[in-house]
Amino acid sequence: MNKKDNFGKKFLNYVKSNPIVVMLVIVAIIVGFTKDNFFSWKNFGNLMSNTAVRFLIALGVSGCLITKGTDLSAGRQVGLAACLAGILIQRGDYSGRLTSLPQMNMFVVLLIVVIIGALLGLLNGAIITLLKVPPFITTLGTQTIVYGLCLVATDAQPIGGFQKSFIDLINGRIGNSNGFHLPYLLFVAALFGVIFWFLYNKMRHGKYMYAIGGNEVAAEVSGVNTTKTLMIIYTTAGIMYAIAGWLLAGKTGGASTSMGMGYELEAIAACTIGGVSTTGGIGTVSGVLVGVLVFELLKIVLQFLGVNPYYNYIVQGIVIVVAVALDVRKYLAKK
Repeated sequence: MNKKDNFGKKFLNYVKSNPIVVMLVIVAIIVGFTKDNFFSWKNFGNLMSNTAVRFLIALGVSGCLITKGTDLSAGRQVGLAACLAGILIQRGDYSGRLTSLPQMNMFVVLLIVVIIGALLGLLNGAIITLLKVPPFITTLGTQTIVYGLCLVATDAQPIGGFQKSFIDLINGRIGNSNGFHLPYLLFVAALFGVIFWFLYNKMRHGKYMYAIGGNEVAAEVSGVNTTKTLMIIYTTAGIMYAIAGWLLAGKTGGASTSMGMGYELEAIAACTIGGVSTTGGIGTVSGVLVGVLVFELLKIVLQFLGVNPYYNYIVQGIVIVVAVALDVRKYLAKK
């Protein structure tokens, strides 16, 4: 078999295995040729910026899914990180400041929210591994706890008045006068994509993660410290949510307690669309990126089609159900 035939076979297999990705890409191409400004640097920049933040969240969720777990607290953790970052990064002369602390450096604030995110992730991991509470129930409970913490910290007040340097940095971009530009967030996402690819493919932790997802009992018998591995996975996830929340606060220029709501479902859907199996043991970083990219592309397509924003949730919900149904079907077919 020559290279051309081999490529064609791989392409057909990908189409058969990822019908949602193919369908949405075709729809996007059709919309692009029928709607003005769809194929533009501005639209591309917006797609990249939105994808970058959601990609970080999906990377955090991916490890949980690969080990047959989940993390329903992801969105609320992102929201808490955004709100805490917003409170601490407000200008010293802003009249609506929610803290009496002096104005803080944005990177010190990042370190603070990362530590808090790591502790929340560690809490999830400890409950799951030490108390043997299923991940679904554990993260459902911590989701509510985190939301409560967010309400207490902000007194349910919207947060604004961020330092200009923070907003400028997060929304910065490389470009020229001809309209070409690449957002800084794209490079942040690329950096973490490389780190996670290395973690999943070249380090012992990745091998342990896939082993647990394939068969946790067999992994334990083989000498894998499943407790330690799972705690690292959920702690890492918490760190990723914190970084995403910090970036999201700067990207939007404000924060509120509603920020992050439903992000965990989008992340799970994006992972599933990208080939991360809910049955465990399967998933790649490149697949996660494709899933997030396609999911964000769907949102932009709906906007250009003039679909009522309220219907977006219906469409996204259908995509989530279909993606998981196809994943389960592939799993049953292999059995």
